[in-house]
Amino acid sequence: MSEGFDVDLFVIGGGSGGVRAARISAGYGAKVMLAEEYRVGGTCVIRGCVPKKLMVYAGRFRDEFEDAAGFGWHVEAPRFDWSVLKARRDAEVTRLEGIYDANLIRSGVEIVPERAVIEDPHTVRLVASGRRVRARYILVAVGAMPVKEPLIPGADLAITSNEVFELETQPERILVVGGGYIAVEFAGVFAGLGTKTTLLHRGDRLLRGFDDEIRDALGEAYAKRMDLRLGRTVQRLEQAGAGIRAHLDDGTTLAVDQVLVATGRRPNVAGLGLEGVGIALDGAGAIPVDAYSRTAVPSIYAVGDVTNRANLTPVAIREGHAFADTVFGNRPACVDHRLIPTAVFSTPEIGVVGHNEDVARQVYGEIDVYKAAFRPMKATLSGRDERTLMKVIVDCASDKVVGVHVFGHDAGEIIQAVGIAVTMGATKADFDRTIAVHPTASEELVTMRVPAVTKAPVGVG
Repeated sequence: MSEGFDVDLFVIGGGSGGVRAARISAGYGAKVMLAEEYRVGGTCVIRGCVPKKLMVYAGRFRDEFEDAAGFGWHVEAPRFDWSVLKARRDAEVTRLEGIYDANLIRSGVEIVPERAVIEDPHTVRLVASGRRVRARYILVAVGAMPVKEPLIPGADLAITSNEVFELETQPERILVVGGGYIAVEFAGVFAGLGTKTTLLHRGDRLLRGFDDEIRDALGEAYAKRMDLRLGRTVQRLEQAGAGIRAHLDDGTTLAVDQVLVATGRRPNVAGLGLEGVGIALDGAGAIPVDAYSRTAVPSIYAVGDVTNRANLTPVAIREGHAFADTVFGNRPACVDHRLIPTAVFSTPEIGVVGHNEDVARQVYGEIDVYKAAFRPMKATLSGRDERTLMKVIVDCASDKVVGVHVFGHDAGEIIQAVGIAVTMGATKADFDRTIAVHPTASEELVTMRVPAVTKAPVGVG
């Protein structure tokens, strides 16, 4: 440790990125202190990916019970108990939090359960105790927080994705506002659990930035599962007895028990002291960093959602690891944000790696688009009205697969494996010479032989 410093690294934030950076840095011999004012584990473990995915599983059993009849099973009318799910979900989150704590302690990291603010390029003040800590390096990993945008009258009546995990009872009716990952996933959860669900989005399609055909497929599927209202906005909310009345821009009203606003998240930087040390935020309120996650102040770094590069847990983890390798491991490393597999845990699921069709055309010029749309094998006996869609996008000049899009059961699991191939630079010929696993849905990815569409460069043809 450098003379004059209490620690080599002070990490502000105990989420995925901060925890990984702290553990790896400590493994390199650094003396590390980590401050977390709420619970170690961050958004993903405490109030995000993990508890949400457990709720996704719960919501899908409804389909399983219904589908079983087509296979000869006689299932009595199932009954769902919200209190049981909440108790078991919360217990699992607490268990995981304990593992995060234990792993940090085992790595030699000192955990401080306080809010920390930056006073100068090497000094952090712990708010509750007033203690000041001198650090050779400071890493900001405080993530992002949900916001209710645009702010409307009565917005205080609505909850965000943070508070949804605190609901003691299941709402009979819910309005979910938004069209991104969080809105889509929670709308699917509540509909699956039997809540009368309305999903309202101001745009004409859900999931901006995803492939248009995938977006259309999700919209069609959700319109069958819930009250889907596109091209609409909420003008105001008002208390109506024990419930809430939402006034929409078309003059109609909607009576519900809960309103979940999932219209966006913003970097959680308020009151951190960044401006005082010369770190100016960008237009989105995020901390600008270079390829190695260094801010404008050489001793201060930032990783994860607070930098607004690619707001996904695995990306924050990779950025935290790269930071530790660079600063303490003498192994300079930066994260390539250009090719990131991702999944949306809607029902049906979506899995994506690489470019959508429109972006691929802009980047590569001439592309081939291979498509397979079919009824999944399980639905032939269950009778469920469900479709699976898969797309493989190929750069004609190099034959490289530059995009894969999957809409259907287990799309997230499929795309993780496919992401390896695409990241390695697999060509369409590589896909073609891969023997199919039959009968599976994913075999379609290696049996598409004739392009459905050949797209010329923009402005040609």
